[in-house]
Amino acid sequence: MIQSRRALPPLNALRAFEASGRRLNFRAAAEELGVTQGAIAQQVRALEDQLGLRLFQRQPRGLALTAQGAAYLSDVTRAFDMLGEATGRLFARPETVTISVTPTVAAKLLIPRLAEFYSALPEVDLRTVATEALADFDRDQVDIAVRLTGQAFPATLEARLLFRQELVAVASPHLVKGLTLPLSREELCKLPLLHDSHDRWGMFLAIREKLPGAAFNHTTLALDAALAGQGVVLACRAFVMADLEAGRLVQVTDETAAVGADYFLVRKRSPSPRKAVDAVWDWCAAQLSLA
Repeated sequence: MIQSRRALPPLNALRAFEASGRRLNFRAAAEELGVTQGAIAQQVRALEDQLGLRLFQRQPRGLALTAQGAAYLSDVTRAFDMLGEATGRLFARPETVTISVTPTVAAKLLIPRLAEFYSALPEVDLRTVATEALADFDRDQVDIAVRLTGQAFPATLEARLLFRQELVAVASPHLVKGLTLPLSREELCKLPLLHDSHDRWGMFLAIREKLPGAAFNHTTLALDAALAGQGVVLACRAFVMADLEAGRLVQVTDETAAVGADYFLVRKRSPSPRKAVDAVWDWCAAQLSLA
């Protein structure tokens, strides 16, 4: 039967016994625990009285454990070791930092670099929230955000430019196989065009009427369709750089377009920011920035 925790000996008495058992000397145990020798002796006597047995044999020059005391010391020492290990694990747990990003930033910039992130910051648990909605740092418990905006930031926020939004038209090399690149505007309009929620083809091609083509509510989906050879997509260069370098996509026209809104790293100003948040901020500024 497990003894009720209310019937267990006081923790101070167990500490006094454990230190005395290891050192076999009340004076040495008192120095280790920072109390008087008399306090140690009193705690051990109280423990022996509560247990109804002798744990030590008092000798002129120290202590000797009884058979029952030696067995008890082994168990008590193991229990203190477990408590120490549990406390150590508590402080060794990674600290969670929450970052809010758009789905495209998550898929194209952050997720491909997660291995690098955890190699650089193993002490941090990164929680990624992918959403188009603007994060409220307090309500949503967000530490850092990556956001697309053309507006000035209030004084309560710290912001750092990551990259300008330069739009390029890209497609799978299989889609334009046999065609001479770069394509003219007329040649481009003959290919299937893929639309995301921003739908900037009209602006890019200086055409007012609605252009046909498959439409997606996220840029990542339109990019996936382009990678599958389904059409040409208009995307921020930062999101397709890796695919362009790997040859999975090709830029089909030399024309580009700059959009007023750009991508920023944002966080709430704080007089005493957490070290983990600072570390993630610095990593994002270095690894995600093209500015």
